[in-house]
Amino acid sequence: MASTRTKIGHGLAKVLGIKLNYRNELGHEGLTRGESVFSVDSADSYVEHEPTVGEWLREVFPNGRDVGRYFYNLLPFLRWIGFYNTQWLAGDLVAGITVGAVVVPQGMAYASLAALQPEYGLYTSFMGVLIYWFFATSKDITIGPVAVMSTLTGNIVLAAAKHDKRWNTNNYHVIASALAIIAGAIVCFIGLARLGWLVNLISLTSICAFMTGSAINIAAGQVPTMMGITGFSTRDATYKVIINTLKGLPRTKLDAAMGLTALFLLYFIRYVFNQLSKRDPSRRKIYFFLNTLRTVFVILLYTLISWLANRHLPKHNASKAKFKILGTVPRGFKHAAVPEIDVSIIKTFTSQIPAAVIVLLIEHISISKSFGRVNNYQIDPSQELVAIGVSNLLGPFLGAYPATGSFSRTAIKSKAGVRTPLAGVITALVVLLAIYALTAVFFYIPNASLSAVIIHAVGDLITPPNTVYQFWRVSPIEVIIFFAGVIVIIFTSIEIGVYVTIGASAAVLLFRAFKAQGRFMGRVQVHSVVGDHVLEEQKHNNGRGAVGEGLTRNVFLPIEHGDGSNPEVKVKQPYPGVFIYRFSEGFNYPNADHYLDNMTEYIFKTTRRTNPNSYPRLGDRPWNDPGTSRSNTVQSEELQGRPTLKAIILDFSSVNNVDITSIQQLIDVRNQLDRYAAPDTVHWHFANVNNRWTKRALAAAGFGYPSPAGEGELHRWKPIFSVADIGGYSSAANAAEYDYNKRQARRRSDVEGIETEQDHSVINKTISSSAAYKGGASSKIAVVGGINRPLFHADLTAALQSAIANVEHRALDSDDSASDLHKDRIG
Repeated sequence: MASTRTKIGHGLAKVLGIKLNYRNELGHEGLTRGESVFSVDSADSYVEHEPTVGEWLREVFPNGRDVGRYFYNLLPFLRWIGFYNTQWLAGDLVAGITVGAVVVPQGMAYASLAALQPEYGLYTSFMGVLIYWFFATSKDITIGPVAVMSTLTGNIVLAAAKHDKRWNTNNYHVIASALAIIAGAIVCFIGLARLGWLVNLISLTSICAFMTGSAINIAAGQVPTMMGITGFSTRDATYKVIINTLKGLPRTKLDAAMGLTALFLLYFIRYVFNQLSKRDPSRRKIYFFLNTLRTVFVILLYTLISWLANRHLPKHNASKAKFKILGTVPRGFKHAAVPEIDVSIIKTFTSQIPAAVIVLLIEHISISKSFGRVNNYQIDPSQELVAIGVSNLLGPFLGAYPATGSFSRTAIKSKAGVRTPLAGVITALVVLLAIYALTAVFFYIPNASLSAVIIHAVGDLITPPNTVYQFWRVSPIEVIIFFAGVIVIIFTSIEIGVYVTIGASAAVLLFRAFKAQGRFMGRVQVHSVVGDHVLEEQKHNNGRGAVGEGLTRNVFLPIEHGDGSNPEVKVKQPYPGVFIYRFSEGFNYPNADHYLDNMTEYIFKTTRRTNPNSYPRLGDRPWNDPGTSRSNTVQSEELQGRPTLKAIILDFSSVNNVDITSIQQLIDVRNQLDRYAAPDTVHWHFANVNNRWTKRALAAAGFGYPSPAGEGELHRWKPIFSVADIGGYSSAANAAEYDYNKRQARRRSDVEGIETEQDHSVINKTISSSAAYKGGASSKIAVVGGINRPLFHADLTAALQSAIANVEHRALDSDDSASDLHKDRIG
């Protein structure tokens, strides 16, 4: 009995004129009009039920358990901290100390890119590694100052100072801290909302172009400092910096000796240890650690040289040094305070916020994903965004500026054998030691040597030519986007280059979606060959293969060989007037029109109208189908040789969801082709529909089941179902069910006079002797799809079999009807 809610809903629908029973799907009663009774009753009947909005809501909205899991996942360290052991600690100590030794000089060098004093790089390094491990899903990633983000921060700070005189070197950190908090809040929100999948919108092409262009930009900007050349801005477009550097070569100072030799020494040490690792693999790990310490060694060496050259500076004044040195670095967290944020500060970098957020995202996520795959674990992009966001929200309280994942330090940490994210705490202790105990040493570090460290670090970010060539082999259009992004960064800025590459990649994606190419499929019989002989078809299972497994089979290939298959192989049309059309990239409103136009155009070219004289008068013909001439509208011999349109099979294997637009256009095409095939109707079959909501949408449009027979339509529908073996009839209950189904089938056949008992015995005998269901009643079978949706098929083979069977069945009915009509006329 219907519930009160159902009654109210039906009554309201009636008042509003909503037709609830807008479909006439074949139910159990409609399946006994001449088709094989076995297809319904000898197998377990299954009626496919549509998904409901309630189901969708239950899937989308979280329950109490989901909420609890959400908060638990915000602190991933809870899953592994209880299992922490001394072996993990040993690995984390080595990796943490190694990374700490690298991040200290790099942090101070990157601070200069951000137009800040060196200590801000140390603060950023400390807070990044200290906070990250609480929220980390990656053991390898190291958060801290990076070259690209530092450069972007410096550009923002200097641009603000250019337009507002209240900003100077003493308060640049205010803007940098505000930028960290705003960008961090946005990233944290994206992570908390579990929208980490948005990062997938940024293609690898965009990331590589961004990294390469940024590395060239940063390296070009550091060459003047390394050479001691002054007199122009190193923040200009890259090409201008290169031109001005070449013009300023005559003004080279002693700094070049400290810079060029340091850069040469960094590359030389790396080359030597790489060669030693190849020659003596047994000591590879020792050579690796010595290699990673090359930055520390070079900085200490040139600090010693600088101290020897400048130890007698008057009044400890760094400006009097023989070459530029780092100068005083305050001990401890001298700039720790509540960050200053107001509308006027935010306005200074509002237009740069998208670029800052994108840089934070793509550097960190791309690096963490790469190392996760290398080391056989998965990261949670949304949780990683939470980690970045929280680090940037809390870091400014100690003076940090925007930080994200570092490629070079992450690679070092991974190769050093890190075991857990807790290694970041060890790195934080090393940085803390440097902040409190080594600041006096930092005074003598040459700026040129720090520039050499930066150039050496960003050199690894440039995409190698061999990788670009592999990109070309995969997708040439994306290589064009890559070079376009690099060129734009060189001639404009990093931010514009990021926008260009992301926009171009999105444009290519949209173009491919809008211009998706469907293909008409044909049938080819293939054989399996091993060595120099064709395998014989298996007749028996023998415990080694599927029952009735055939090695001679039909496969479906594009008729025009668009998939690269051998053009000498002749692909046959599935059946005269039957077409198989495969969607390539989904079926939604952007590409539905393109798909269906392509399909109908091909069908019109390869078929003829069923009744060319369906227009009573010449003027009734449409303007776009006027016939061969005004006096003769009879089809030409060429058209007479074409088949009439009988059935269309749509392969939905690449379609996951549909929408109102695509379904409505499919309805319009169905009506168009029905007029073309009149007085017959076109049968529509669907294969590989893998989504219940897609089936619901198609069924709502009248697809998936035969249309109701029209007036004067004499042929009957003959559904063919795919069935599967689900076990034997060893139990009495199953045997009774089998007997009951047979009796019910016999009773309906006797009443309707459609099939006789002899027919049933023939069918059952055929089943019992078949290879697939050998044993008859000893096997239990069930239909794979719902019997109320006979035109939704499990695969193309089943769809084609059903289409051909019903085309031939309709032809037989038409012949019988014509014969009966002829007899009536004679009588």
